[in-house]
Amino acid sequence: MARRGFLEGSIHGFLEALEHILESEEVAKRRGLLQSLDPRVKLVGMLGLVIAVTTSRHLAVIGAVFLVACILATASRVPARTLLRAWLPALAFTGTIALPAVFSTPGAAQWRVPLLGWAVTAPGVRTAAYLISRVETAATLSLLLVLSTPWTHVLKALRVLRVPAVLVVVLGMTYRYILLLIGTAGEIFESRRSRTVGRLDPGQRRRMAISAAGVLLSKTMYLSGEVYLAMQSRGFRGDAYVLDEFRMEVRDWMWLALLVGLSTGAVWAGQR
Repeated sequence: MARRGFLEGSIHGFLEALEHILESEEVAKRRGLLQSLDPRVKLVGMLGLVIAVTTSRHLAVIGAVFLVACILATASRVPARTLLRAWLPALAFTGTIALPAVFSTPGAAQWRVPLLGWAVTAPGVRTAAYLISRVETAATLSLLLVLSTPWTHVLKALRVLRVPAVLVVVLGMTYRYILLLIGTAGEIFESRRSRTVGRLDPGQRRRMAISAAGVLLSKTMYLSGEVYLAMQSRGFRGDAYVLDEFRMEVRDWMWLALLVGLSTGAVWAGQR
């Protein structure tokens, strides 16, 4: 397979990002367990489970919550490849942070790294395991909430639960401008590729990347001001309005009680 050039690789990356966003919207439309629940139930339930995971002192409790998250993902028809795309970067990032703790945490040496002679301690391994398991589980729960719920419904659920309007506006505009940035960047690199003949040398590629970043920044700053003024002129003050009204049914109340009960039980078990 031929190696992609700078422009081809950039455009391919933007297209992949857009595909991931479209895929998440498609998952939210499927017939699944979490998709059928009231957004407020999912928000409260996932938040409670995340709190239980972050405060737990036992790996068994964290593992049990992770298993619950995997069961919910299966019941909600969330593809395994989507979860893997969240697990692998979280593992790589958290593992890089946790790796020094394996060697620097005081304790009895379990074994030493060949040639280097670095001692791997049991407390260090346990500390790294706690950090990685907490991050992976919390990321899975947060991903399930976003994948099973349209973004506008998430924002409305936050406002219903009395989250400050400023925070909701920041979240909503961030999501919109990520899409805007990806689309605009793709258009810039596509236009550059259509006007480029032959292969660029490294210096030209760097100059092109810098100039494209500058144009992208100026365009998005201008558009952000225009969009904000347009939203203000139409009465937007931070509340997310959708056509669908939230109505709690018996099934929603039952799942709310179950998720709150699981969260409470996990917090209690994790503190023992």
